[in-house]
Amino acid sequence: MTTLEAIIFDVDGTLAETERDGHRVAFNQTFQAAGLNWHWSTALYGDLLQVAGGKERIRYFIEHYSPHVPEIHNWTEFIADLHRTKTERYTALLKTGNIQLRPGVERLISEARRAGLCLAIATTSRLENALTLLETALDPEAANWFAVIAAGDIVPHKKPAPDIYHYVLDKTALSSSHCIVIEDTEHGLAAATGAGLKTVVTINGYTVQQNFSKASLVLNHLGEPTHPCQVLQGMSMNQAYFSVAIAQQLLTL
Repeated sequence: MTTLEAIIFDVDGTLAETERDGHRVAFNQTFQAAGLNWHWSTALYGDLLQVAGGKERIRYFIEHYSPHVPEIHNWTEFIADLHRTKTERYTALLKTGNIQLRPGVERLISEARRAGLCLAIATTSRLENALTLLETALDPEAANWFAVIAAGDIVPHKKPAPDIYHYVLDKTALSSSHCIVIEDTEHGLAAATGAGLKTVVTINGYTVQQNFSKASLVLNHLGEPTHPCQVLQGMSMNQAYFSVAIAQQLLTL
């Protein structure tokens, strides 16, 4: 039997609902402070999430939505500066403690640690963002619980390319057949399965209509004993929440 050895987590939308009330708000605050007449509504941001990476998202918005822009001599530097400021504002939002982990996340991480499993992070978000979320929403020492935290521009190509997952597998020296990934988007699913990893998707408001046909299991969230999750696609579960035991079962299917 193939033995489960690791669980690899995406961050934004997977560990916590950070997109709408976190990243989007920080982008808008940054635009306003820079004197830009730009505003990303909830709906518009949902469309922009099809582009992986914050800097890439800003560039895509400029190129495809034709907002009013100042005269810029170095677009790469301008976008990088905006994104750097946005990261500072986003981490400040996280430190308020208003963004909480999704149901079942802390429980599953704790269970995996007790079982001696390897934990890892694979995200297109900046490293500062991932670390701040872990420290504020999970535990001040949570970053030390993860063998690898792969984030931001650490690989040449972002999701849906599989680079970030190949990086995690290389750094942990684990085979893809012994790992389960927790993701929330079609791009994340494509990246994980492209690296040969079985993937559980926990949908959110921005991803509910996406194509998850390649997922091993699709849930509305990971669930708690008193807050049952709903199986949207994949095998039936004999309990109200996703667990290490169910992750092990998925590897054998």
